[in-house]
Amino acid sequence: MVWSERQRAMLEVMGLRVWSAPAAAEPDVAAAAVADEAVPSAPAARPPAQADATAPMPVVNRRPMPAAQPIAAPVAAPGAVNAAGLDWPALREAVASCTACALSDSRTQTVFGTGHPQAHWMIVGEAPGEAEDLSGEPFVGRSGQLLDNMLRAIGLSRHAGDTPDPAKQVFIANTLKCRPPRNRNPLPDELARCEGFLIRQIELVRPKIILAMGSFAVQSLLRSNAPVGQLRGRVHSYQGVPLIVTYHPAYLLRQLSEKARAWDDLCLALDTVEAASATAARD
Repeated sequence: MVWSERQRAMLEVMGLRVWSAPAAAEPDVAAAAVADEAVPSAPAARPPAQADATAPMPVVNRRPMPAAQPIAAPVAAPGAVNAAGLDWPALREAVASCTACALSDSRTQTVFGTGHPQAHWMIVGEAPGEAEDLSGEPFVGRSGQLLDNMLRAIGLSRHAGDTPDPAKQVFIANTLKCRPPRNRNPLPDELARCEGFLIRQIELVRPKIILAMGSFAVQSLLRSNAPVGQLRGRVHSYQGVPLIVTYHPAYLLRQLSEKARAWDDLCLALDTVEAASATAARD
């Protein structure tokens, strides 16, 4: 496969090392991008091909966009915190003071979420880890670096100072607002009690697209226990919002070969947003 300079720059930002086979040999498409183990921090100087974040995305192995798979919108489970009707300040205060489950006894602080409050993109992760518990912000540490690189590769940012355009911004939230002890998996009761907060965050942001990262985000939003690998690659729907399932950055750090599939998921999300925008423009 022949990669353009812009495609190479985007793949390298995601931590994929791209090599070219000798001219006399037929390149192996499956091995065209090899994952680097190190997760690069934001480079001091971005590659020239990436400098213009507003330039249109290249076409990278894009296939015809599959039809959306409608799934009934979940409602808060019995015992969930009732966050209906809260505005942003009240919701943030409700999260900070929540004692609905035992996780409140062991947390350092809650992890509310971060990003533009009317961002067009919303990312839903799983549960805070140790670094998130200490900082109060989702997706920090190595997984956060990888996520930021993935977002930068498609011209998006979680930092409001990077651009005032909500179409280029994301809002990031987790299914749980408190860290489970020793980073264990969330318990069903914990997910059920906390999901009222997430439901209200999605209602307030009103995103154009949602990226569900990891199995617990999928369980919360799609009410599905199917593996991420079975659900990715097609468009789902949450309360009428297109939803793309993809791997959690922490998983990508352990399974480096899956980074290429995560890139496909980002391309599918871009296609979905662009198609929706084109339809709205025609209407």
